[in-house]
Amino acid sequence: MALVRKMRDLAARLRVEIRVYQLVLKDRRTPLGARLLLALAVGYTFLPFDIIPDFIPVIGHVDDVIIVPALVLLALRMIPREVLDDCRARAGLPAGAQRSAQRPGANEGSHE
Repeated sequence: MALVRKMRDLAARLRVEIRVYQLVLKDRRTPLGARLLLALAVGYTFLPFDIIPDFIPVIGHVDDVIIVPALVLLALRMIPREVLDDCRARAGLPAGAQRSAQRPGANEGSHE
């Protein structure tokens, strides 16, 4: 039962994050490089083929798990904090969740 609840929570968070990324892509304050990286991540996810074919043991499946999150993380590092906060708020995340959903160490540096 706990596993099912965790999976539902994960799916709900994933839906919200996807909505955040949609809003970030539409926001004019988002740098072009970040838009391109997010578009590449989405495109790679939905490609009918992989750069490294899945029939190659281990590496074929691991590439999806590495490439897509890496592209998203790089894009998130390029996006100003104000844009992310605004898009997370518009996606319906409560104020406390906005900070916890950001990358670790995001509060340490300044994007201003």
